Amino acid sequence: MSTKKYVAALDIGTTSAKAVLFQKNGVVVAEHECSYPVYQPQPSWVEQDPYEIEQAAIRSLSAAIQKSGIQPSELICVSFSSAMHSLICVNEKHEAISPSITWADGRSVEQASRLKDTFGTDIYLQTGTPLHPMSPLCKLLWMRDTGYGPYVQAAKFVSIKEFLFMRWFGTYIVDYAIASASGLFNIHTFDWHEDALVAAGISKEQLSKPVPSTTICQGLSSELANRMSVSVDIPFVIGSSDGPLANLGIGAINPGDVALTIGTSGAIRQMSSSPRTDELQEIFCYGVTKDLWIMGGPSNNGGIVFQWMKDVFGEIEVERALTSGDASAYDLLSELAKGVKPGADGLLFLPFLNGERAPYWDANARGSYIGLTLAHKKAHMIRAGLEGVIFSMYSIGEALERLAGEPANLFASGGFARSSLWLQMVADIFGKEVQVPVSHQSSAWGAAWFGLYALGEVSSLSAIKTEIPMKETYVPNAVHHQVYRQLYETYRDLYAALKPHFHALATIQKAAK
Repeated sequence: MSTKKYVAALDIGTTSAKAVLFQKNGVVVAEHECSYPVYQPQPSWVEQDPYEIEQAAIRSLSAAIQKSGIQPSELICVSFSSAMHSLICVNEKHEAISPSITWADGRSVEQASRLKDTFGTDIYLQTGTPLHPMSPLCKLLWMRDTGYGPYVQAAKFVSIKEFLFMRWFGTYIVDYAIASASGLFNIHTFDWHEDALVAAGISKEQLSKPVPSTTICQGLSSELANRMSVSVDIPFVIGSSDGPLANLGIGAINPGDVALTIGTSGAIRQMSSSPRTDELQEIFCYGVTKDLWIMGGPSNNGGIVFQWMKDVFGEIEVERALTSGDASAYDLLSELAKGVKPGADGLLFLPFLNGERAPYWDANARGSYIGLTLAHKKAHMIRAGLEGVIFSMYSIGEALERLAGEPANLFASGGFARSSLWLQMVADIFGKEVQVPVSHQSSAWGAAWFGLYALGEVSSLSAIKTEIPMKETYVPNAVHHQVYRQLYETYRDLYAALKPHFHALATIQKAAK
Protein backbone atom coordinates (compact mmCIF):
# COMPACT_ATOMS: atom_id res chain seq x y z
CA MET A 1 0.00 0.00 0.00
CA SER A 2 1.29 3.44 -0.95
CA THR A 3 2.16 6.15 1.57
CA LYS A 4 0.56 8.68 -0.77
CA LYS A 5 -2.55 10.27 0.70
CA TYR A 6 -4.74 11.60 -2.11
CA VAL A 7 -6.78 10.35 -5.07
CA ALA A 8 -8.36 12.43 -7.84
CA ALA A 9 -11.56 11.78 -9.77
CA LEU A 10 -12.33 13.38 -13.11
CA ASP A 11 -16.06 13.41 -13.83
CA ILE A 12 -17.08 14.20 -17.43
CA GLY A 13 -20.71 15.26 -17.11
CA THR A 14 -23.49 16.56 -19.31
CA THR A 15 -22.57 20.22 -19.00
CA SER A 16 -19.21 20.33 -17.24
CA ALA A 17 -16.01 18.52 -16.35
CA LYS A 18 -15.44 18.31 -12.62
CA ALA A 19 -12.29 17.28 -10.80
CA VAL A 20 -12.50 16.30 -7.14
CA LEU A 21 -9.53 15.57 -4.91
CA PHE A 22 -10.19 13.20 -2.00
CA GLN A 23 -8.35 11.88 0.98
CA LYS A 24 -8.39 8.09 1.05
CA ASN A 25 -11.26 8.16 3.57
CA GLY A 26 -13.58 10.08 1.23
CA VAL A 27 -13.10 13.57 2.65
CA VAL A 28 -13.10 16.17 -0.14
CA VAL A 29 -9.91 18.23 -0.19
CA ALA A 30 -10.57 20.39 -3.24
CA GLU A 31 -12.71 20.49 -6.35
CA HIS A 32 -13.06 22.53 -9.50
CA GLU A 33 -15.60 22.55 -12.30
CA CYS A 34 -15.30 23.85 -15.86
CA SER A 35 -18.42 24.08 -17.98
CA TYR A 36 -18.76 23.70 -21.73
CA PRO A 37 -21.54 24.63 -24.12
CA VAL A 38 -24.22 22.46 -25.67
CA TYR A 39 -25.03 23.13 -29.31
CA GLN A 40 -28.41 22.57 -30.98
CA PRO A 41 -27.86 23.25 -34.69
CA GLN A 42 -31.25 21.75 -35.53
CA PRO A 43 -34.38 20.90 -33.52
CA SER A 44 -33.78 17.80 -31.34
CA TRP A 45 -30.04 17.75 -32.15
CA VAL A 46 -27.87 18.02 -29.03
CA GLU A 47 -24.13 18.18 -29.61
CA GLN A 48 -20.88 19.17 -27.93
CA ASP A 49 -17.35 19.84 -29.11
CA PRO A 50 -15.08 17.00 -27.88
CA TYR A 51 -12.04 19.27 -27.95
CA GLU A 52 -13.80 21.81 -25.71
CA ILE A 53 -14.58 18.99 -23.30
CA GLU A 54 -10.95 17.90 -23.35
CA GLN A 55 -9.73 21.39 -22.47
CA ALA A 56 -12.30 21.67 -19.67
CA ALA A 57 -11.15 18.32 -18.24
CA ILE A 58 -7.50 19.42 -18.26
CA ARG A 59 -8.29 22.80 -16.67
CA SER A 60 -10.53 21.34 -13.96
CA LEU A 61 -7.95 18.74 -12.89
CA SER A 62 -5.15 21.29 -12.78
CA ALA A 63 -7.25 23.81 -10.84
CA ALA A 64 -8.39 21.25 -8.25
CA ILE A 65 -4.83 20.13 -7.59
CA GLN A 66 -3.58 23.70 -7.35
CA LYS A 67 -6.41 24.63 -4.96
CA SER A 68 -5.49 21.70 -2.70
CA GLY A 69 -1.88 22.78 -2.34
CA ILE A 70 -0.62 19.18 -2.55
CA GLN A 71 2.43 18.09 -4.50
CA PRO A 72 1.98 15.92 -7.62
CA SER A 73 4.05 13.22 -5.89
CA GLU A 74 1.34 12.89 -3.20
CA LEU A 75 -1.33 11.82 -5.71
CA ILE A 76 -2.04 8.08 -6.00
CA CYS A 77 -3.96 8.18 -9.27
CA VAL A 78 -6.62 9.90 -11.37
CA SER A 79 -9.77 7.87 -12.00
CA PHE A 80 -12.61 8.55 -14.43
CA SER A 81 -16.36 8.91 -14.34
CA SER A 82 -18.31 9.82 -17.45
CA ALA A 83 -21.84 10.36 -18.64
CA MET A 84 -23.13 7.62 -20.93
CA HIS A 85 -24.41 7.38 -24.52
CA SER A 86 -22.17 9.94 -26.26
CA LEU A 87 -20.97 9.15 -29.80
CA ILE A 88 -18.07 10.64 -31.78
CA CYS A 89 -16.88 9.70 -35.26
CA VAL A 90 -13.07 9.53 -35.49
CA ASN A 91 -10.96 9.30 -38.67
CA GLU A 92 -7.80 7.32 -39.35
CA LYS A 93 -5.68 10.19 -38.02
CA HIS A 94 -7.50 9.82 -34.66
CA GLU A 95 -9.23 13.17 -35.15
CA ALA A 96 -12.85 13.83 -34.21
CA ILE A 97 -14.73 14.45 -37.46
CA SER A 98 -18.13 14.81 -35.80
CA PRO A 99 -19.39 16.55 -32.69
CA SER A 100 -19.99 14.49 -29.58
CA ILE A 101 -23.66 13.58 -29.94
CA THR A 102 -25.06 13.39 -26.40
CA TRP A 103 -27.62 11.23 -24.61
CA ALA A 104 -30.20 14.03 -24.99
CA ASP A 105 -30.05 14.02 -28.80
CA GLY A 106 -33.36 13.05 -30.38
CA ARG A 107 -32.63 12.85 -34.09
CA SER A 108 -32.98 9.05 -34.23
CA VAL A 109 -36.59 8.80 -33.02
CA GLU A 110 -37.73 7.09 -36.24
CA GLN A 111 -34.85 4.62 -36.19
CA ALA A 112 -35.52 3.68 -32.55
CA SER A 113 -39.20 3.16 -33.30
CA ARG A 114 -38.48 1.02 -36.35
CA LEU A 115 -35.99 -1.09 -34.43
CA LYS A 116 -38.55 -1.67 -31.67
CA ASP A 117 -41.08 -2.86 -34.23
CA THR A 118 -38.74 -5.36 -35.89
CA PHE A 119 -36.00 -7.31 -34.11
CA GLY A 120 -35.18 -4.80 -31.40
CA THR A 121 -36.45 -6.93 -28.54
CA ASP A 122 -33.78 -9.55 -29.14
CA ILE A 123 -31.08 -6.88 -29.19
CA TYR A 124 -32.39 -5.34 -25.95
CA LEU A 125 -32.47 -8.72 -24.17
CA GLN A 126 -28.80 -9.26 -25.02
CA THR A 127 -27.50 -5.70 -24.59
CA GLY A 128 -29.70 -4.38 -21.78
CA THR A 129 -29.92 -0.98 -23.50
CA PRO A 130 -33.47 0.25 -24.18
CA LEU A 131 -34.22 1.18 -27.79
CA HIS A 132 -34.31 4.95 -27.57
CA PRO A 133 -32.63 7.90 -29.34
CA MET A 134 -30.21 8.20 -26.39
CA SER A 135 -28.55 4.94 -27.49
CA PRO A 136 -25.47 5.13 -29.73
CA LEU A 137 -26.94 2.17 -31.63
CA CYS A 138 -29.93 4.27 -32.69
CA LYS A 139 -27.66 7.22 -33.48
CA LEU A 140 -25.62 4.95 -35.77
CA LEU A 141 -28.80 3.78 -37.49
CA TRP A 142 -29.69 7.41 -38.17
CA MET A 143 -26.18 8.06 -39.52
CA ARG A 144 -26.41 5.05 -41.81
CA ASP A 145 -29.91 5.91 -43.05
CA THR A 146 -29.08 9.55 -43.80
CA GLY A 147 -25.62 9.02 -45.24
CA TYR A 148 -24.13 11.22 -42.52
CA GLY A 149 -20.71 12.23 -43.83
CA PRO A 150 -18.62 11.58 -40.68
CA TYR A 151 -20.20 8.10 -40.39
CA VAL A 152 -19.11 7.24 -43.92
CA GLN A 153 -15.57 8.50 -43.29
CA ALA A 154 -15.13 7.14 -39.75
CA ALA A 155 -12.42 4.68 -38.80
CA LYS A 156 -13.70 4.49 -35.21
CA PHE A 157 -16.84 5.26 -33.22
CA VAL A 158 -16.15 6.25 -29.61
CA SER A 159 -17.62 7.89 -26.51
CA ILE A 160 -16.18 11.04 -24.98
CA LYS A 161 -14.19 9.08 -22.38
CA GLU A 162 -12.68 6.83 -25.06
CA PHE A 163 -11.79 9.92 -27.06
CA LEU A 164 -9.88 11.42 -24.11
CA PHE A 165 -7.98 8.20 -23.38
CA MET A 166 -7.05 7.94 -27.06
CA ARG A 167 -5.85 11.56 -27.08
CA TRP A 168 -3.82 11.20 -23.89
CA PHE A 169 -2.52 7.64 -24.14
CA GLY A 170 -2.90 6.65 -27.80
CA THR A 171 -5.10 3.62 -27.11
CA TYR A 172 -8.71 2.74 -27.91
CA ILE A 173 -10.22 1.15 -24.79
CA VAL A 174 -13.66 1.32 -23.22
CA ASP A 175 -14.83 0.20 -19.78
CA TYR A 176 -17.62 -2.36 -19.58
CA ALA A 177 -20.28 0.09 -18.33
CA ILE A 178 -19.75 2.69 -21.07
CA ALA A 179 -19.68 -0.14 -23.63
CA SER A 180 -22.90 -1.57 -22.18
CA ALA A 181 -24.69 1.77 -22.57
CA SER A 182 -23.96 1.81 -26.31
CA GLY A 183 -26.60 -0.77 -27.24
CA LEU A 184 -23.80 -2.65 -29.05
CA PHE A 185 -22.39 -4.71 -26.17
CA ASN A 186 -23.55 -8.14 -25.00
CA ILE A 187 -23.96 -8.01 -21.21
CA HIS A 188 -23.86 -11.81 -20.99
CA THR A 189 -20.62 -12.41 -22.93
CA PHE A 190 -18.92 -9.03 -22.30
CA ASP A 191 -18.10 -8.62 -25.97
CA TRP A 192 -19.57 -6.63 -28.85
CA HIS A 193 -22.94 -8.01 -29.98
CA GLU A 194 -22.80 -9.13 -33.61
CA ASP A 195 -26.50 -8.56 -34.41
CA ALA A 196 -26.31 -4.99 -33.15
CA LEU A 197 -23.16 -4.34 -35.18
CA VAL A 198 -24.86 -5.65 -38.32
CA ALA A 199 -27.89 -3.43 -37.66
CA ALA A 200 -25.61 -0.40 -37.25
CA GLY A 201 -23.61 -1.24 -40.35
CA ILE A 202 -20.26 -1.25 -38.56
CA SER A 203 -17.58 -3.78 -37.60
CA LYS A 204 -15.97 -4.74 -34.31
CA GLU A 205 -12.69 -3.24 -35.57
CA GLN A 206 -14.36 0.20 -35.55
CA LEU A 207 -14.96 -0.01 -31.81
CA SER A 208 -12.65 0.12 -28.82
CA LYS A 209 -11.41 -2.86 -26.83
CA PRO A 210 -13.71 -3.52 -23.82
CA VAL A 211 -11.70 -3.59 -20.57
CA PRO A 212 -12.34 -3.81 -16.80
CA SER A 213 -12.87 -0.59 -14.84
CA THR A 214 -9.58 -1.20 -13.03
CA THR A 215 -7.55 -0.84 -16.25
CA ILE A 216 -4.61 1.55 -15.81
CA CYS A 217 -2.97 3.80 -18.40
CA GLN A 218 0.28 5.69 -17.88
CA GLY A 219 2.66 7.79 -19.92
CA LEU A 220 1.31 11.32 -20.32
CA SER A 221 3.43 13.65 -22.40
CA SER A 222 5.41 16.10 -20.30
CA GLU A 223 3.51 19.00 -21.85
CA LEU A 224 0.12 17.49 -20.97
CA ALA A 225 1.23 16.47 -17.47
CA ASN A 226 2.40 20.03 -16.84
CA ARG A 227 -0.95 21.43 -17.97
CA MET A 228 -2.76 19.00 -15.64
CA SER A 229 -0.40 19.72 -12.70
CA VAL A 230 0.40 16.00 -12.35
CA SER A 231 3.51 13.85 -12.82
CA VAL A 232 4.11 12.19 -16.19
CA ASP A 233 3.85 8.70 -14.70
CA ILE A 234 0.64 9.24 -12.72
CA PRO A 235 -1.69 6.23 -13.19
CA PHE A 236 -5.00 7.01 -14.91
CA VAL A 237 -7.69 4.44 -14.09
CA ILE A 238 -10.42 4.12 -16.71
CA GLY A 239 -13.17 3.84 -14.09
CA SER A 240 -16.79 3.48 -15.16
CA SER A 241 -19.91 5.41 -16.09
CA ASP A 242 -21.55 7.90 -13.75
CA GLY A 243 -24.53 5.66 -12.91
CA PRO A 244 -22.83 2.68 -11.26
CA LEU A 245 -20.20 4.99 -9.77
CA ALA A 246 -22.93 7.04 -8.08
CA ASN A 247 -24.25 3.81 -6.53
CA LEU A 248 -20.77 2.80 -5.43
CA GLY A 249 -19.94 6.26 -4.10
CA ILE A 250 -23.08 6.38 -1.99
CA GLY A 251 -22.74 2.81 -0.73
CA ALA A 252 -25.75 1.39 -2.62
CA ILE A 253 -24.09 -1.85 -3.70
CA ASN A 254 -25.88 -4.63 -1.81
CA PRO A 255 -29.21 -6.27 -2.77
CA GLY A 256 -32.01 -3.90 -1.79
CA ASP A 257 -29.78 -0.81 -1.82
CA VAL A 258 -31.34 1.71 -4.20
CA ALA A 259 -29.72 4.98 -5.27
CA LEU A 260 -31.78 7.91 -6.49
CA THR A 261 -29.79 10.59 -8.30
CA ILE A 262 -31.13 13.85 -9.66
CA GLY A 263 -29.00 16.40 -11.42
CA THR A 264 -30.01 17.90 -14.75
CA SER A 265 -31.64 14.55 -15.48
CA GLY A 266 -32.36 11.76 -13.00
CA ALA A 267 -32.03 8.04 -12.42
CA ILE A 268 -32.87 5.32 -9.95
CA ARG A 269 -30.56 2.30 -9.84
CA GLN A 270 -29.76 -0.93 -8.04
CA MET A 271 -26.80 -3.32 -8.32
CA SER A 272 -27.33 -6.97 -9.21
CA SER A 273 -25.19 -10.10 -9.17
CA SER A 274 -26.69 -11.24 -12.51
CA PRO A 275 -28.05 -9.56 -15.66
CA ARG A 276 -31.85 -9.19 -15.72
CA THR A 277 -33.93 -8.04 -18.67
CA ASP A 278 -37.41 -8.86 -19.93
CA GLU A 279 -39.60 -8.12 -22.93
CA LEU A 280 -41.31 -5.12 -21.32
CA GLN A 281 -38.04 -3.20 -21.86
CA GLU A 282 -38.78 -0.70 -19.09
CA ILE A 283 -35.33 -0.52 -17.50
CA PHE A 284 -31.68 -0.77 -18.45
CA CYS A 285 -29.20 -3.40 -17.34
CA TYR A 286 -25.49 -2.63 -17.87
CA GLY A 287 -22.39 -4.63 -17.03
CA VAL A 288 -20.03 -3.04 -14.50
CA THR A 289 -17.71 -5.94 -13.73
CA LYS A 290 -18.02 -9.55 -14.82
CA ASP A 291 -19.88 -10.33 -11.60
CA LEU A 292 -21.75 -7.05 -11.09
CA TRP A 293 -24.47 -5.34 -13.13
CA ILE A 294 -26.36 -2.09 -12.66
CA MET A 295 -30.14 -2.04 -13.25
CA GLY A 296 -32.42 0.95 -13.30
CA GLY A 297 -33.98 3.67 -15.33
CA PRO A 298 -33.04 7.21 -16.32
CA SER A 299 -35.33 10.21 -16.59
CA ASN A 300 -34.75 13.11 -18.96
CA ASN A 301 -36.47 15.40 -16.50
CA GLY A 302 -34.75 16.11 -13.20
CA GLY A 303 -33.33 19.45 -12.17
CA ILE A 304 -34.05 20.77 -15.66
CA VAL A 305 -37.73 20.90 -14.64
CA PHE A 306 -36.91 23.20 -11.73
CA GLN A 307 -34.79 25.31 -14.07
CA TRP A 308 -37.72 25.59 -16.48
CA MET A 309 -40.06 26.63 -13.65
CA LYS A 310 -37.53 29.24 -12.53
CA ASP A 311 -37.31 30.62 -16.07
CA VAL A 312 -41.08 30.66 -16.58
CA PHE A 313 -42.42 31.53 -13.12
CA GLY A 314 -39.44 32.92 -11.25
CA GLU A 315 -38.81 36.40 -12.65
CA ILE A 316 -39.47 38.02 -9.25
CA GLU A 317 -37.32 35.47 -7.41
CA VAL A 318 -34.44 35.86 -9.87
CA GLU A 319 -34.51 39.63 -9.38
CA ARG A 320 -34.67 39.30 -5.59
CA ALA A 321 -31.77 36.85 -5.60
CA LEU A 322 -29.64 39.21 -7.69
CA THR A 323 -30.51 42.16 -5.44
CA SER A 324 -30.09 40.56 -2.03
CA GLY A 325 -27.51 37.85 -2.66
CA ASP A 326 -28.77 36.06 0.47
CA ALA A 327 -30.57 33.22 -1.30
CA SER A 328 -30.78 31.81 -4.81
CA ALA A 329 -33.90 31.98 -6.95
CA TYR A 330 -34.26 28.24 -6.39
CA ASP A 331 -34.21 28.74 -2.61
CA LEU A 332 -36.89 31.42 -2.85
CA LEU A 333 -39.11 29.29 -5.09
CA SER A 334 -38.65 26.35 -2.71
CA GLU A 335 -39.84 28.53 0.18
CA LEU A 336 -42.96 29.35 -1.84
CA ALA A 337 -43.59 25.65 -2.47
CA LYS A 338 -43.14 24.84 1.24
CA GLY A 339 -46.19 27.00 1.95
CA VAL A 340 -48.40 24.61 -0.05
CA LYS A 341 -49.68 21.35 1.42
CA PRO A 342 -48.32 18.05 0.04
CA GLY A 343 -50.28 17.17 -3.07
CA ALA A 344 -50.51 20.83 -4.18
CA ASP A 345 -54.26 20.88 -3.51
CA GLY A 346 -54.95 18.28 -6.18
CA LEU A 347 -52.65 19.70 -8.87
CA LEU A 348 -50.50 17.15 -10.73
CA PHE A 349 -47.65 17.69 -13.16
CA LEU A 350 -46.31 15.27 -15.75
CA PRO A 351 -42.67 16.41 -15.98
CA PHE A 352 -41.95 15.18 -19.52
CA LEU A 353 -40.61 18.51 -20.79
CA ASN A 354 -37.81 16.78 -22.70
CA GLY A 355 -39.68 13.65 -23.77
CA GLU A 356 -39.05 10.73 -21.42
CA ARG A 357 -36.90 7.70 -21.09
CA ALA A 358 -37.79 5.17 -18.36
CA PRO A 359 -40.22 3.61 -17.95
CA TYR A 360 -41.98 4.74 -21.16
CA TRP A 361 -39.07 5.38 -23.57
CA ASP A 362 -41.18 7.89 -25.45
CA ALA A 363 -39.42 10.86 -27.06
CA ASN A 364 -42.84 12.34 -27.92
CA ALA A 365 -44.08 12.55 -24.33
CA ARG A 366 -44.93 16.09 -23.21
CA GLY A 367 -45.17 17.96 -19.93
CA SER A 368 -48.65 18.69 -18.59
CA TYR A 369 -50.34 20.28 -15.61
CA ILE A 370 -53.47 18.33 -14.69
CA GLY A 371 -56.20 19.66 -12.41
CA LEU A 372 -55.59 23.42 -12.60
CA THR A 373 -58.27 25.60 -11.04
CA LEU A 374 -58.65 29.30 -10.23
CA ALA A 375 -57.57 28.47 -6.67
CA HIS A 376 -54.11 27.37 -7.78
CA LYS A 377 -51.33 29.96 -7.65
CA LYS A 378 -47.67 30.05 -8.61
CA ALA A 379 -46.68 28.29 -5.39
CA HIS A 380 -48.96 25.36 -6.25
CA MET A 381 -47.42 25.06 -9.70
CA ILE A 382 -43.91 25.02 -8.27
CA ARG A 383 -44.78 22.37 -5.69
CA ALA A 384 -46.64 20.22 -8.23
CA GLY A 385 -43.64 20.45 -10.55
CA LEU A 386 -41.21 19.26 -7.87
CA GLU A 387 -43.60 16.49 -6.82
CA GLY A 388 -44.03 15.46 -10.46
CA VAL A 389 -40.30 14.82 -10.79
CA ILE A 390 -40.39 12.51 -7.75
CA PHE A 391 -43.58 10.76 -8.93
CA SER A 392 -41.72 10.08 -12.19
CA MET A 393 -38.78 8.60 -10.27
CA TYR A 394 -41.21 6.49 -8.23
CA SER A 395 -42.76 5.08 -11.44
CA ILE A 396 -39.29 4.04 -12.58
CA GLY A 397 -38.74 2.50 -9.14
CA GLU A 398 -41.86 0.38 -9.60
CA ALA A 399 -40.48 -1.03 -12.86
CA LEU A 400 -37.11 -1.68 -11.23
CA GLU A 401 -38.74 -3.42 -8.24
CA ARG A 402 -40.47 -5.87 -10.59
CA LEU A 403 -37.08 -7.29 -11.65
CA ALA A 404 -34.81 -6.43 -8.73
CA GLY A 405 -37.09 -6.86 -5.74
CA GLU A 406 -38.38 -4.47 -3.09
CA PRO A 407 -35.91 -1.77 -2.01
CA ALA A 408 -34.60 -1.99 1.53
CA ASN A 409 -32.45 1.16 1.69
CA LEU A 410 -32.84 4.39 -0.25
CA PHE A 411 -29.86 6.70 -0.84
CA ALA A 412 -30.01 10.16 -2.44
CA SER A 413 -27.27 11.89 -4.43
CA GLY A 414 -26.83 14.59 -7.04
CA GLY A 415 -27.50 18.30 -6.91
CA PHE A 416 -31.07 17.82 -5.66
CA ALA A 417 -29.71 16.30 -2.45
CA ARG A 418 -28.98 19.86 -1.29
CA SER A 419 -32.74 20.59 -1.23
CA SER A 420 -34.41 19.60 2.03
CA LEU A 421 -37.85 20.09 0.43
CA TRP A 422 -37.13 17.67 -2.41
CA LEU A 423 -35.55 15.10 -0.08
CA GLN A 424 -38.58 15.14 2.22
CA MET A 425 -40.81 14.64 -0.84
CA VAL A 426 -38.76 11.55 -1.73
CA ALA A 427 -39.21 10.11 1.77
CA ASP A 428 -42.94 10.88 1.77
CA ILE A 429 -43.67 9.60 -1.76
CA PHE A 430 -41.57 6.44 -1.48
CA GLY A 431 -42.61 5.87 2.14
CA LYS A 432 -39.03 5.06 3.10
CA GLU A 433 -36.19 6.69 4.98
CA VAL A 434 -33.76 8.51 2.70
CA GLN A 435 -30.05 8.53 3.58
CA VAL A 436 -27.96 11.47 2.37
CA PRO A 437 -24.14 11.56 2.36
CA VAL A 438 -22.10 14.55 3.49
CA SER A 439 -20.63 15.00 0.00
CA HIS A 440 -22.88 15.21 -3.06
CA GLN A 441 -19.94 14.05 -5.21
CA SER A 442 -21.00 10.40 -5.19
CA SER A 443 -19.99 9.57 -8.78
CA ALA A 444 -16.59 11.15 -8.23
CA TRP A 445 -16.02 9.24 -4.97
CA GLY A 446 -17.10 6.01 -6.70
CA ALA A 447 -14.56 6.70 -9.44
CA ALA A 448 -11.86 7.49 -6.87
CA TRP A 449 -12.61 4.23 -5.04
CA PHE A 450 -12.25 2.24 -8.27
CA GLY A 451 -8.88 3.93 -8.64
CA LEU A 452 -7.85 2.96 -5.11
CA TYR A 453 -9.03 -0.60 -5.78
CA ALA A 454 -7.10 -0.79 -9.05
CA LEU A 455 -3.90 0.36 -7.30
CA GLY A 456 -4.33 -2.11 -4.41
CA GLU A 457 -5.01 0.64 -1.86
CA VAL A 458 -8.31 -0.97 -0.74
CA SER A 459 -9.32 -4.59 -0.51
CA SER A 460 -12.68 -4.59 -2.31
CA LEU A 461 -15.37 -2.44 -3.87
CA SER A 462 -17.79 -3.22 -1.04
CA ALA A 463 -15.33 -1.88 1.56
CA ILE A 464 -16.38 1.62 0.50
CA LYS A 465 -19.43 1.36 2.78
CA THR A 466 -17.26 2.20 5.81
CA GLU A 467 -15.76 5.24 4.07
CA ILE A 468 -18.88 7.26 3.23
CA PRO A 469 -19.67 9.96 5.78
CA MET A 470 -23.46 10.28 6.04
CA LYS A 471 -25.01 13.68 6.68
CA GLU A 472 -28.62 13.01 7.63
CA THR A 473 -31.67 10.80 7.19
CA TYR A 474 -35.12 11.97 6.09
CA VAL A 475 -38.03 10.09 7.69
CA PRO A 476 -41.36 9.75 5.86
CA ASN A 477 -44.45 11.48 7.22
CA ALA A 478 -47.17 8.82 7.33
CA VAL A 479 -50.01 11.28 6.68
CA HIS A 480 -48.24 12.83 3.69
CA HIS A 481 -47.41 9.36 2.35
CA GLN A 482 -51.10 8.47 2.23
CA VAL A 483 -51.90 11.68 0.35
CA TYR A 484 -49.21 10.89 -2.19
CA ARG A 485 -50.34 7.27 -2.55
CA GLN A 486 -53.82 8.43 -3.54
CA LEU A 487 -52.48 11.02 -5.98
CA TYR A 488 -50.08 8.54 -7.53
CA GLU A 489 -52.96 6.27 -8.53
CA THR A 490 -54.12 9.08 -10.82
CA TYR A 491 -50.60 10.12 -11.88
CA ARG A 492 -49.79 6.57 -12.99
CA ASP A 493 -52.77 6.46 -15.38
CA LEU A 494 -52.19 9.86 -16.97
CA TYR A 495 -49.37 8.92 -19.36
CA ALA A 496 -51.35 6.09 -20.99
CA ALA A 497 -54.43 8.32 -21.29
CA LEU A 498 -52.49 11.19 -22.89
CA LYS A 499 -50.03 9.21 -25.02
CA PRO A 500 -52.14 9.33 -28.24
CA HIS A 501 -52.46 13.10 -27.84
CA PHE A 502 -48.72 13.52 -27.20
CA HIS A 503 -47.99 11.71 -30.45
CA ALA A 504 -50.64 13.69 -32.35
CA LEU A 505 -49.09 16.94 -31.11
CA ALA A 506 -45.61 15.74 -32.09
CA THR A 507 -46.86 14.99 -35.60
CA ILE A 508 -48.46 18.43 -35.88
CA GLN A 509 -45.30 20.08 -34.57
CA LYS A 510 -43.13 18.19 -37.04
CA ALA A 511 -45.40 19.10 -39.96
CA ALA A 512 -45.33 22.77 -38.95
CA LYS A 513 -41.54 22.81 -39.24
